[in-house]
Amino acid sequence: MASATQVRNTERRMPLVEHLIELRKRLMRAALGIVVGAVIGWLLSDQILLLMSAPINGAGDGRLAKLNFNNVTSAFDVRFEIALIAGIVITSPIWLYQIFAFITPAFTRQEKKFVFGFFFSAVPLFLAGCAAGWFVIPHIVVLMISFAPGNSASLLDGKDYLDFALRLMLIVGVAFVLPVFLVIMNFARLVRGRTIFKAWRFALLAITMFTAIATPSADVISMLLLAIPMVALFFAAVGVSVIHDRRLDRREAAALSGAGTLE
Repeated sequence: MASATQVRNTERRMPLVEHLIELRKRLMRAALGIVVGAVIGWLLSDQILLLMSAPINGAGDGRLAKLNFNNVTSAFDVRFEIALIAGIVITSPIWLYQIFAFITPAFTRQEKKFVFGFFFSAVPLFLAGCAAGWFVIPHIVVLMISFAPGNSASLLDGKDYLDFALRLMLIVGVAFVLPVFLVIMNFARLVRGRTIFKAWRFALLAITMFTAIATPSADVISMLLLAIPMVALFFAAVGVSVIHDRRLDRREAAALSGAGTLE
């Protein structure tokens, strides 16, 4: 028993200096990957800008809506932001892997298998969140433009609109990944599944507030489209954590009973 505990402690412990060196290495790799992705995003900025402008051009209903760039640098600023956000999205497998690789030393060899399993679920969840943010953007645009008088023209500031749309996609993508980190905290024995479940009221309130801020158009449909999958992911994280706690409790109880029998 003592030797097993020593092995576990050896796997979990790392000096602070080594932690900082490891963090620097992971950050550099993630940053390099995002830079390469941003270059690709810059090359695709024309196509991305066309896609992002589609909700504006398709607003219809007798109302004209066009993007407007108010100063000389606005178009460049927009393309730079498109390239950066696109780089983050494109290279999400790289920087998410760096995050998971940094935290794996806190786990045993058996638990590391599960952590990298979480990585393969985090990437599609992040991309699904970005897609969900993209899906609600047309609803927001159509609703907001509908308040303009008929046969009128809405000249939208291109930088403000694209800044809102791009950040909405990115924030929702990150929000979809957060339940994975709840499960990781549970596997690291920092929090139990029942504790996470007890906070479900606060979680629902936080999700509602987040979707209300992320969709500042008072569009209930858009809020529900974002809130429903986030609530489902939260309770899925609770379920996985509770199941893991039960298995861990049975394993520890069996180990204690076995040790008592040997004595």
